[in-house]
Amino acid sequence: MGFSYKLVEEEVMRLRCTIAVNSTLVLAGLLFFATAAGTAPKDGAAGPKPVKNVILMLSDGTGPEGWPLIRWIKGAPLNVDTILAGAVRTYGADSIITDSAPGATAYATGFKGTDKGISVGAWNVTIDAAKEMIAPKYVPLATLLEGARLSGRATGIVATSNVQHATPAAFSSHWHDRSNYYELGEQQVYQGMDVVLSGGSQYLLPKSIQGGKREDGENLVAVIKSKGYTYVTTKDELAVVKGTKVWGAFAPDAMAYDIDRDEFAPTEPALAEMTGKAIDLLSANPKAKKDGFFLFVEGSKVDWAAHANDPAGIVSDLLAFDEAVGAAVDFAKKDGDTLVVVVADHGTGGITIGTKEYSKYSTTDDDYVVGPMRKVQVTAEGIEKLLAGADDQKIKAVMASKWGIADLRDAEFEAISTTIAEKKPLSPIVVPMLSSRARLGWTTGGHTGADVFLFSYGPERPIGLWQNTDIGRSLASRMGFDFKSLNERLFVEDGAAFTPEGFTFTVDKSDATNPVLVVSRGASKARLPFSKNVVLVNGKTIELEGLVVSAEKLDKVYVPAQAVKVLKAELK
Repeated sequence: MGFSYKLVEEEVMRLRCTIAVNSTLVLAGLLFFATAAGTAPKDGAAGPKPVKNVILMLSDGTGPEGWPLIRWIKGAPLNVDTILAGAVRTYGADSIITDSAPGATAYATGFKGTDKGISVGAWNVTIDAAKEMIAPKYVPLATLLEGARLSGRATGIVATSNVQHATPAAFSSHWHDRSNYYELGEQQVYQGMDVVLSGGSQYLLPKSIQGGKREDGENLVAVIKSKGYTYVTTKDELAVVKGTKVWGAFAPDAMAYDIDRDEFAPTEPALAEMTGKAIDLLSANPKAKKDGFFLFVEGSKVDWAAHANDPAGIVSDLLAFDEAVGAAVDFAKKDGDTLVVVVADHGTGGITIGTKEYSKYSTTDDDYVVGPMRKVQVTAEGIEKLLAGADDQKIKAVMASKWGIADLRDAEFEAISTTIAEKKPLSPIVVPMLSSRARLGWTTGGHTGADVFLFSYGPERPIGLWQNTDIGRSLASRMGFDFKSLNERLFVEDGAAFTPEGFTFTVDKSDATNPVLVVSRGASKARLPFSKNVVLVNGKTIELEGLVVSAEKLDKVYVPAQAVKVLKAELK
C-alpha cells in the first residue's frame, strides 16, 4: 500500500494517548510511516496548496526530554500532544550542534547558517551534509517574514527575549554577528512589521536618554511612533490596544521568566497573552482579511534556563510556551485556513529524567520528580535576587518557601552562605540542589545535537522527518513565494545594481555610526542610509520595499531591485 497522509494522521491520533508514557517510541513509530513526507518543494516547484495564515512557533533550546518533564509536572495533557507530527534535523553549516543564530536562519531563509550569522550566507562550511543547503557567504538572505510582507500579508513577531536577540532577529534582519543588537534593532524598525511584542527597549534608545544604550544617536522609539505604531510597555496597555500597527516593548532587555513575573515583573504580559493579542491584531488587519498574515512566536528563555541547568526555568517557560501554542491552535481551528507549525532550534543542557546517582531507574515514581518541582515558586535567577545580601535566617526561609527545599544540608547551607558573602553567582550553587532532589540530570551547559520534535496543525500540515531548511522552504511555498525569486527582488549587490545603469556609488562614512550609500549620476545624488528602507533624493524621502543592507565582510551593499527603478526615475 502506498504512502497516505490520512493514515499518518490517524496513527498520530491513535498514539497520542501514550505520549506521556514514552514519547520517544511514539515518535519513532510515527517517523517510520511518515519520513517520506518531510521534504519541501524546490523553489518554483508545485507543493501543497497555499494557506492564508501561517503561525510559526519556536521554543528555543528545547530537546525531546523537556516535553514529558512538563507533562508530568502539569499532571494533564499538553496542548502540543494532539498535534505531534514528526521531528526536525537541526545541524548547521559548521557544526552538528547548532547555535540559535544559524538554527533560526535555517527556518527563516531555507539555507543552513554559520555560527553567529543572522540570515546571511554561511561563510564557514565544514559539515558535508549541509553543502547542498548553502548560499553565497555573507550575502543577506530573504526571510519568511519579508516574503510574507511582500505577498500582502500582515506580519508580526512575539518573543520573550529582547526582540533583537538571535532568533527573532533572524526573521527580521541581516548581519554576520548576532551580538550587534543596535544594527539588528535598527533594521527591525524599518522592516515594516505590523505587530512586535517583546523586550529590548534599551537597544532602541540612545545613550543620551535614560536607559538607552545606542551609540549612534538614533532614537528608534521616536521613529517607531512616527511610523504610526502604538507603542505599549505594560500588559494593561497591551490588553486594550487596538489598531493595525502595535509595538510592545515590555522590558529594557529580555522579559522575565513566566514563573518570576508575579514576583519581579508584574506589568509584563505572559507569552500566551502576547500570542493571543498578536493574532487578534493581525487577523483584524485589512491586509490579513485580504491576503492573510504571518506570525513568528518564540519562547526564548527555555534555552536560557537550560544553559543554567535550571529545571525551574525550563518547566516555567516551556509550560508558558505550550499555553501559547494552545492559543494559536484554538484560532486555527476556528479559522480553517491557518497553518500552525511548532519547532525548536536545538536542544540545550541535555536534561534527563533520571541520573547516574539514582541507578534504580525502574522504580522511579512520578512523585520523585513532581514533588520537588511543584514546590518551586521562582527560578534560580529569582532565588539569586531574593537572597542578595541575605542572612542565615532568610536563606533558610527563602530556600524553603520559594525553592521548595526545607531540608538544606549543612554543606548546602554553607555553600549558599559563602557564595552570598563573596557576591558570586548563586545559580550554579542552588540548581544542583533542586535537580538532585527531582532526579533530573544534565549532560552540558551548552547546546545538544538532538533532532527536535515537530508539531503542526492545519491544512496539509507538515509530517515526518524534516530538515530545518525545508521547513522554511515549505512555509514560503505555502504562502505563495520562493526564496530564489525573493532574494533576487530584495538583495541586489551595489555594483550589479548601479554600474550597468551608468550610476557611480560610494559609501559616506563621515558619520561612522550611520554610514550612507551615495549613488550619483552627473551632479545628481541620492542617499540610501544603511539598515533603513528609504532613499533620500531631490528633497524627498521615498520608501523602498526592502532594506539597504551592508555586507560588511564583503565590503558590499545590497539594495532592493526597486531602488534601481526609483533612481533611474529620480536621477536624470
